[in-house]
Amino acid sequence: MANLVPGGNAPVASGQLRVDINYSPIPGADIDVSAFALGDSAKVRGDGDMCFYGQPQILGGAVQLTESSAGRAVFSLDTSRLESSVEKVALTATIYENKASFERVSQLSVVVTGGIEAQIPTGGMKETALILGEFYRRNGDWKFRCVAQGFNGGLEPLAKHFGVDVAAPAPAPAAVVQTPPPAPAAPPKSTISLNKVTLDKTRSSISLEKTAAGFGEIKVNLNWNKGSSGGFFKRSQSVDLDVGCLYELQDGEKGVVQALGRSFGSLTQEPFIQLMGDDRTGSVAGGEWLHINGAKWSDIRRILVFAFIYEGAPNWKETDGVVTIFIPGQPEIEVRLNEEGGRDAMCAIAMLENVNGAVKVSRRVDFHRGHAVMDKAYGWGMNWRAGSK
Repeated sequence: MANLVPGGNAPVASGQLRVDINYSPIPGADIDVSAFALGDSAKVRGDGDMCFYGQPQILGGAVQLTESSAGRAVFSLDTSRLESSVEKVALTATIYENKASFERVSQLSVVVTGGIEAQIPTGGMKETALILGEFYRRNGDWKFRCVAQGFNGGLEPLAKHFGVDVAAPAPAPAAVVQTPPPAPAAPPKSTISLNKVTLDKTRSSISLEKTAAGFGEIKVNLNWNKGSSGGFFKRSQSVDLDVGCLYELQDGEKGVVQALGRSFGSLTQEPFIQLMGDDRTGSVAGGEWLHINGAKWSDIRRILVFAFIYEGAPNWKETDGVVTIFIPGQPEIEVRLNEEGGRDAMCAIAMLENVNGAVKVSRRVDFHRGHAVMDKAYGWGMNWRAGSK
């Protein structure tokens, strides 16, 4: 075992590597772990070189954030698949919204395949961002260096330090002013949005206006606590928590996308919504995903995202479940399933509505005994029968 101190380095094998980052969580403050693929100027070559919660896979899968939960993050890194223009891959940790500093993290370590471990000293550290370590090329081979360098300001200035174009925060809702269309221009440069909007009882909705680049592919993720002690939804237990949606198109067509009944949908054909697989055991670290074809948003009237407990007694408070909606160039939208929910197995989580071309996202988080009851509550008017996966 190579135990590295700041500045120390060790060679790593070429090929597939696993990187485990473990830390002591801070109550009331989230810690985000990211990776940056850097060129010879120690800058990213584009927004596609940043691997983080909003973009968990980059470079064709050569760098992947495969697990992210309180106290732990895991990356997969394949050095043999990295392009020759990638000179380094830097690992970072940041405290969301600067709600604390790293001196409150009592333990922080990086463990790399091949017996490499780096304990990051955090005592007295006032910074809210850290460069943990970096993989770098040296004479055609790869090595890992423990950096442990503090950085002020959190994820946004750290991303900018590495050359990432960060989207400006979404402005507060305002009256729409009609202006003449601008002259044709070159396509806008893409930007990474690091903002998070949490919809709760104090702020229950947000409207996102269509940009010149359109909405792109809208991704809806359902995830829940993978390692809570004593919680009913521990990943070691076979609880089947499914994500799905009811949809209504502008032409009046209505339906459901879900694993139950194998109604997986399609991105290229109606309903332009697709369930990307079905995680029956909770073994998929990234949870479950619904993708929506944003280029076809004008064909969609409304979408109701729901979670359904297919197997296991409902205990929603123990799930620590969260649905996150990712729209390119827009703030990340988060809805937490933090209500009790009684014994009802169905949770209506969020409504996405087409309002004059914008995407209006409204928090729901209400509970129902099943599909038919939820359908009636939201006026969908469909006929339901028992199904299986």
